[in-house]
Amino acid sequence: METRRRFPPPSCTSPSPASTLRSLPAAPRSSGDRIQASDALPIPIRHTNLLFSLLFVCSIVFLMRRWRDKVRESIPLHAVDLSELVSIISVVASLIYLISFFGIAIVQSIVSSHEDEVDDFLPDSKMTPSPAPSSDLAMPVLAGREDEDIIAAVVAGKTPSYALESAIGDCHRAAEIRREAIRRISGRGLDGLPLEGFDYGSILGQCCEMPVGYVQLPVGIAGPLILDGREHYLPMATTEGCLVASTNRGCKAIAESGGAASVVLRDAMTRAPVVRFLTAARAAELKFFLEEPTNFDNLSVIFNRSSRFARLQDIQCALVGRNLYMRFCCTTGDAMGMNMVSKGVQNVLDYIQNDFPDMDVISLSGNFCSDKKPSAVNWILGRGKSVVCEAVIKEEVVKKVLKTSVSALVEVNTIKNLAGSAIAGALGGFNAHASNIVSAIFIATGQDPAQNVESSHCITMMEAVNDGKDLHISVTMPSIEVGTVGGGTQLASQSACLDLLGVKGACMESPGANARLLATIVAGSVLAGELSLMSALAAGQLVKSHMKYNRSCKDTSKAASN
Repeated sequence: METRRRFPPPSCTSPSPASTLRSLPAAPRSSGDRIQASDALPIPIRHTNLLFSLLFVCSIVFLMRRWRDKVRESIPLHAVDLSELVSIISVVASLIYLISFFGIAIVQSIVSSHEDEVDDFLPDSKMTPSPAPSSDLAMPVLAGREDEDIIAAVVAGKTPSYALESAIGDCHRAAEIRREAIRRISGRGLDGLPLEGFDYGSILGQCCEMPVGYVQLPVGIAGPLILDGREHYLPMATTEGCLVASTNRGCKAIAESGGAASVVLRDAMTRAPVVRFLTAARAAELKFFLEEPTNFDNLSVIFNRSSRFARLQDIQCALVGRNLYMRFCCTTGDAMGMNMVSKGVQNVLDYIQNDFPDMDVISLSGNFCSDKKPSAVNWILGRGKSVVCEAVIKEEVVKKVLKTSVSALVEVNTIKNLAGSAIAGALGGFNAHASNIVSAIFIATGQDPAQNVESSHCITMMEAVNDGKDLHISVTMPSIEVGTVGGGTQLASQSACLDLLGVKGACMESPGANARLLATIVAGSVLAGELSLMSALAAGQLVKSHMKYNRSCKDTSKAASN
């Protein structure tokens, strides 16, 4: 959910450019705001660190020399003069400062509660608190009432459907009552939609609101995919016949050729708020301010305090008139990270508001991110995990398993995926069907299906190598947005699929390793899918394959006549 925030117009005049292009100063905070690391520092952090470091070293050297002289002259060490007392206080003060500053990450990892950290992985709807219910909608306790009475109250509009879980205290019963109320209101039943066999408490407040059942979706297994020397069996949730079989054939061709290799080029989730000023010149001042390395270091400290795993990497600015778009990029551990980034961005906006009181925050997301939409910025700069995966398919495997030739594959790829996509004006769509595989794995592993839009950005390349005998195939995917914690990944079915891939939950030894591995598996799966479909097209087998695997053999004529 995109949030919109307006700040009241300032009563004071706008600060001059000279006062703006300086390091972030201390600013008074309300009791409700989070205290940031450098709020109380009158000088830049690097200078403060140097000052306290020198103070610590000089004080230690002075005390060691004085105590050495006392030992030589047999003077009691506990007899201290004013200079020694000042030095001892300086050592203690500087030591406290240095431990507090450089130990931020360690201290946070110890004192941060699990409940606070879970907020990083909740759906976007949790970012904005729900409005308090009005007094005239005071909800009575319904747990002791009969189902029929509650259904009648929902149908009559006296009891809100969204409040059934909290009012009844039983998620399954709430879904059953809501389902019956919908049937009576709409006059249409949901007989084919299963109700039993699902833990509705597991989705309360984080995955789905007002549930009435769940959709059954088959999950097939393709593989093994040999990727970077490891075997992976690929769970694919789909209703498209031939997809799993085709991907499985690609996995076989890759395995018989020695496997595929992958590399993660970048790991950075993004969020891009948009702010507005009275003039374009004033907006440009903030742009220059954010691009100043010293100011970026200060803002990184503030941003990183929002989570144990969030680490700001870059801020890319774009100016349109008097509107400034700021694209924050950061690592997010094993979470997909949208909420984590949003929290950090909000902290930074609150902080720089003190130096730019005339800044009007139009939206926390200004679509320069860009989330769940095809965009050139994601295609060029990447979002989430940017991955390249490649393999060399031997000539005999191309003929035996894929039923085609190297030259035919190269020709079809050039004319279809490259030239054909170009004349279509494709944006990130220089492939055969990357979104097929991405969607199937996303649904199976609890990812956000809507992020298939940018996660399927892919360019497939094929070249003849080794004197034209073998085929080099690669997929470059700059925007794979995946996580192994939070959201739908914690549901039982999706968690089982992640466990099958060996990436369930967070990696404690190396935060982010599981999410990066999942991204490479997605790219490797796309590589297998591309290889198989392109081979079917080159051999003219596409229609035959779909007639075999994508058509039901059941006689539906009787059902249609009923």
